[in-house]
Amino acid sequence: MAPSLYWWAKENHRGTPVVVKMENPNNWSMVELESPSDEDFLYQNDGVPKGGRNKNAKQLTWVILLKAHKAAGCLTSIASAFLSLSSIVRRRIASGRVDSTDTSSSENPAVKSRFYTSIKVFLSLSLLLLCFEIAAYFKGWHFETPDLHLHRLYTLTSGFAARDAFGLLYSKWVLIRAEYLAPPLQFLANACILLFLIQSLDRLVLCLGCFWIKFWNIKPVPKQDLTDLESGDSGGYFPMVLVQIPMCNEKEVYQQSIAAVCNLDWPKGRMLIQILDDSSDPETQSLIKEEVHKWQQNDANIIYRHRVMRDGYKAGNLKSAMNCSYVQDYEFVAIFDADFQPNPDFLTKTVPHFKDNEEVGLVQARWSFVNKDENLLTRLQLINLAFHFEVEQQVNGHFIDFFGFNGTAGVWRIKALEDSGGWLERTTVEDMDIAVRAHLHGWKFVFLNDVECQCELPESYEAYRKQQHRWHSGPMQLFRLCLPAIIKSKISVWKKANMIFLFFLLRKLILPFYSFTLFCIILPMTMFIPEATLPSWVVCYVPVTMSFLSLLPAPKSFPFIVPYLLFENTMSVTKFNAMISGLFQLGSAYEWVVTKKSGRSSEGDLASLVEKPTRGGTHQRGGSEPNLEEVKLLMEKELAKEKTKKKHNRIYTKELALAFLLLTAAVRSLLSAQGIHFYFLLFQGISFLLVGLDLIGEQVE
Repeated sequence: MAPSLYWWAKENHRGTPVVVKMENPNNWSMVELESPSDEDFLYQNDGVPKGGRNKNAKQLTWVILLKAHKAAGCLTSIASAFLSLSSIVRRRIASGRVDSTDTSSSENPAVKSRFYTSIKVFLSLSLLLLCFEIAAYFKGWHFETPDLHLHRLYTLTSGFAARDAFGLLYSKWVLIRAEYLAPPLQFLANACILLFLIQSLDRLVLCLGCFWIKFWNIKPVPKQDLTDLESGDSGGYFPMVLVQIPMCNEKEVYQQSIAAVCNLDWPKGRMLIQILDDSSDPETQSLIKEEVHKWQQNDANIIYRHRVMRDGYKAGNLKSAMNCSYVQDYEFVAIFDADFQPNPDFLTKTVPHFKDNEEVGLVQARWSFVNKDENLLTRLQLINLAFHFEVEQQVNGHFIDFFGFNGTAGVWRIKALEDSGGWLERTTVEDMDIAVRAHLHGWKFVFLNDVECQCELPESYEAYRKQQHRWHSGPMQLFRLCLPAIIKSKISVWKKANMIFLFFLLRKLILPFYSFTLFCIILPMTMFIPEATLPSWVVCYVPVTMSFLSLLPAPKSFPFIVPYLLFENTMSVTKFNAMISGLFQLGSAYEWVVTKKSGRSSEGDLASLVEKPTRGGTHQRGGSEPNLEEVKLLMEKELAKEKTKKKHNRIYTKELALAFLLLTAAVRSLLSAQGIHFYFLLFQGISFLLVGLDLIGEQVE
């Protein structure tokens, strides 16, 4: 039997667990049996020699055989896992499904082709130079660190040192790279290191701000006493609230979200739910319409709206809904994406923050995730998003009253939306667009770290990659459009500087730029042009420290610190490509691709919706719930239909090309005996290889 994978767990019992003796139902006993330990083979019943173990050769042989059996079990497990992985890789390569055949990709084909061609050129040059360097190495050209100085290089590459044609050719190459290639490469490396340090300092300051908030237990406090809300008396603060759920072909999740908003604790006469369906699939439209009709029969104040022309994507959908004549009767609007499931007390915890505070335009809740432990990809996403909410948004919300709206799980004052120009379809980040314009008009934002709204994380690398492309191309579009308005606005100089240099340039442009350029391009190039160097603290110590800070809001994720560091550098390829697309207005920056959902919701989540007791008085929920068994049967049918659809993993060519580039550079670093650089390049290359073969997220048989 192979040993347990949970090798860190303490083994209290070794073998056959329990034997139960039962003479009659009222008289029974339990005896626990344990398998023999190593000592049982070493000691005889007639005594143990003083001063040590028994030296019986047969007993020692048994002990050795037991140890060999355990070792063989470990090797068998490793070999089995390796063979399984090899089989998956062979099938994936044989299928021939690469990212270039993905018709739903959000990347511009021309830009994608040029970017991939550039990486292939770098890879070809690196392979050529590696062969050249290996040949020189075996001919005696050994360059250690003290040799990489110009005056020393002139001595080593003089005509006396180069005694044959190859030596003369290699000596010329060494002088060319020392005089002409190394200086610009070193300048670019130093510039990226400077940007890296600035961004690291920004992250450190954010963490200190978060520590200050935690230390003093600072949190937004509503002016309205929540006891009024719970009692439901006429003196409670219950303004008119509009609830919107924009969705598009998301039949995996529509039931959970509609059920959740229909169970919000708010007087039904003071809340209207809009289901804004942009679905192009007739079957999905029919299912959503049927679900809305079911809740209407159960006395929920809910309506269904469908647009034939999907102009403007989500922004156009929200803009169309806000143009309805009855919206003028409402003071606030709560927005939830199709996979979000707010708790019943969501409105009672968020809306009171607007009471007697006319400057507040937005109250934003944080996200929680139903599938955060589904696979390695979801665990790594959790680290990023936990830092985003608990550190970035909480600190910015407390100290400067501004952060980017997350597009969902937030409540807007409708007056703030109208004052800021409403929803615009000019970018794919309409949530950030409206937040920036509202901030420029003087509205303040409140972030509630203790109010959570459940949602899903993308489980496949394909879905996550498309989501990140949209999230990183949109801000660059917005920056080009908003820069004149930011400069001309009447907000303080400090807030202008924060928005331009920190919010946009540092966190949206510089971060993906230096991550890709420094660790995926410059570092491999310094292996082939060793006269330009990157210090070890840049390659190892500072990145590990920054990863450690990123993990503080998610302490259970500390075992994933190394995979997180490697995966972030791997994702820099997609983020850099998206940033360039948005900055230079390339075609892929304007395409909206809906993130694929899996519809994960446990039976306990559904059951909780029908176990809530109804409160008395005038404070009633929006309506009763449909039969739980019907909901479960419909979900099972939907999941069965999804299983019949053909899903498959892809091969990502850019990531694979970069994997071979980094592994080639790792081999070259061995010739210069650069230890830390070698290990970083090796593991980073393996990370790119795993992502390129789509082995990190959801695996489809």
